[in-house]
Amino acid sequence: MYLVHLSYICNGFCNLQELAPVGAVPVWRSEKYTIIMARKKKELPLLERIEITGVAAEGKALARVDDLVVFVPFVVPGDVVDLKVKRKKHSYAEAEAVKFHEYSQERDVPFCKHYGVCGGCKWQCLAYGHQLKYKQQQVVDALKRIGKVELPEVMPILGSEQTREYRNKLEFTFSNKRWLTWEEVEAGTKYDNMNALGFHIPGAFDKVLDIEECALMQGLNNRLRNGIREFANNEGIPFYDLRSHSGVLRSMMLRTSTTGEVMLLLQARVECENDKVQLEKTLQYVADEFPEVTSLLYVINNKCNDTFGDLEVVTYKGTDVIYEEMEGLRFKVGPKSFYQTNSRQAYNLYKVARDFAALIGNEVVYDLYTGTGTIANFVARNAKKVIGVEYVEDAIIDARINAELNGFDNLTFFAGDMKDILTRDFISEHGMPDVIITDPPRAGMHNDVIDTILFAAPKRIVYVSCNPATQARDLQLLDADYKVVAVQPVDMFPHTHHVENVVLLERREIK
Repeated sequence: MYLVHLSYICNGFCNLQELAPVGAVPVWRSEKYTIIMARKKKELPLLERIEITGVAAEGKALARVDDLVVFVPFVVPGDVVDLKVKRKKHSYAEAEAVKFHEYSQERDVPFCKHYGVCGGCKWQCLAYGHQLKYKQQQVVDALKRIGKVELPEVMPILGSEQTREYRNKLEFTFSNKRWLTWEEVEAGTKYDNMNALGFHIPGAFDKVLDIEECALMQGLNNRLRNGIREFANNEGIPFYDLRSHSGVLRSMMLRTSTTGEVMLLLQARVECENDKVQLEKTLQYVADEFPEVTSLLYVINNKCNDTFGDLEVVTYKGTDVIYEEMEGLRFKVGPKSFYQTNSRQAYNLYKVARDFAALIGNEVVYDLYTGTGTIANFVARNAKKVIGVEYVEDAIIDARINAELNGFDNLTFFAGDMKDILTRDFISEHGMPDVIITDPPRAGMHNDVIDTILFAAPKRIVYVSCNPATQARDLQLLDADYKVVAVQPVDMFPHTHHVENVVLLERREIK
């Protein structure tokens, strides 16, 4: 495709032809206008027989060609491939593998039929043992290169017992513009029905890949999703149009628990009585055909986005929440609640945090970014008092309910922006902490929060992180007063590049 540029010439203004791309050629002129057609982009090279040598961010692998670093998806270290360069900058390039000459011994056969298209589970092609090796290395590299702090020997990563069907939450989008695979495009088939219920295509917000099978959750997710899609198509219920913001069915969220409870929430756009009738038809279908669903909910969402934190959730059938259990503790999980999506591995993660805290029963503990109070409840039996702080008000409401459910009277929760809540005055009022447990979002902790932690001067800090890079940055800021004495990576998300890491810091002796 050629680009066309218009330049205006009049009243003493200069010809704007110089603003056109380099190499542009004038193809037509008049007294007032010049139409300029750009040349085709230069074809980027094919790199032949290149060995993949390592892993990089976002689930990609990398190769080095002279001084150029090349990032490549869906390959693993040890593969020898021909690479088609798609994008090139001064010091790096992005490419795709177009031919395999040798397959790596670290490679595994992807198990998902949608692999390479939906954008999830990018490391399926990498054997799980090797996934763990590279996640361990990711943690070590981040702490050394970014944190630049003295480290003890990093403990071997805790792998996930389940590598498939490990998630307790999945969200799928309804769309009337199904993404067509290359095979479907090349076949040239014309489709009367372009409805899809599945995952968004990376980089194409209005396109959804129709998912037939997903191995991230137990089989109920496939039966529910495929059943609802078939029912809606047969009944002619409109799927959502992400550009025109029309249609009825928008999204479905499925949550399960280790107790066997199941929650399904449908989002719909309802503007008239007929829309409401179509939504109720769908809900009744689920109620009739899937008795496993113990909490059947819906949200009427006429906004332009799918967030429903500010919207009313209506119970159609069953309970309005489900419950998770851990060591006899019960946790309320509502449609707006945050709970670790790998329940069984979350238990191992929290055990590490509790062991690192080394509580003996007389400590004041601060649990920062407490969410629904899961960690706070988990350590409450071993502490004198636990104070939880969280930004999301709804999460704090759940945290208080969870404390009541479990019979704890030594838990206190506060809602608000961490840097505004956690101040010197707050600590003076509620007591100096002996131990701080912090589990911040991917962005890490605000500098003001770190300053307040340093003021509080707890004996130990347990830092749980879902992003070793920002964790390393924060450890560097704490390094003057605290020494890293233990590091435990934990794999919460098999077949992805994500890794959790728990670090124990102890206060340095004041000389």
